[in-house]
Amino acid sequence: MADKIKMEILGLSSSQSQSGSFALVLGEVDGNRRLPIIIGMFEAQAIAIEIEKIEPNRPMTHDLFKSFAHNFDFKVNEIIISDLKEGVFFARIICEKEGKQIEIDARPSDAIAIGLRFSVDIYSVESIMAEAGIVLAEDDDEVTDIKTKFTSSDSPELKAKKLGDLPMDELNKSLDDALAAEDYEKAAKIRDEINKRN
Repeated sequence: MADKIKMEILGLSSSQSQSGSFALVLGEVDGNRRLPIIIGMFEAQAIAIEIEKIEPNRPMTHDLFKSFAHNFDFKVNEIIISDLKEGVFFARIICEKEGKQIEIDARPSDAIAIGLRFSVDIYSVESIMAEAGIVLAEDDDEVTDIKTKFTSSDSPELKAKKLGDLPMDELNKSLDDALAAEDYEKAAKIRDEINKRN
């Protein structure tokens, strides 16, 4: 893939209003776009545990995958957030066994949790970044710390109205407000609603 873009994990934030939902924020290594992806609680925990190098009492599913890979002598080379269809992200785990490359479809959250365990690079592609990436202002250089940023807030106006009921100008203003507050989960939901209408 010629248009691969190297990404890094910038943070993980939870929502007080939506139990069990987290926003995983990826950022371009050589750029100023961020890619928020909504993931479940289990996957968020699996990612956070690996980033913080916490040893669980028993292997988690992603640790089991790593053990399985090592025992059957195949390696993971990279993770690619490969597609976006109707607001749903898709990923591929690029593996290798005996010189043969194998691609495995996965949810981005699972692929990233596995990629972290193999210490491999994570990529997205330009088409996804163009559609779903959020561009940061040049003076916004604050990076979310995965160990401390586990809360976000929803504005009362957005709680009162469903996103689908808001006009486009209000959606765009709400997107700007969410980005200014670094509420990437809300920004991702607003972005998806805007994309649905375009």
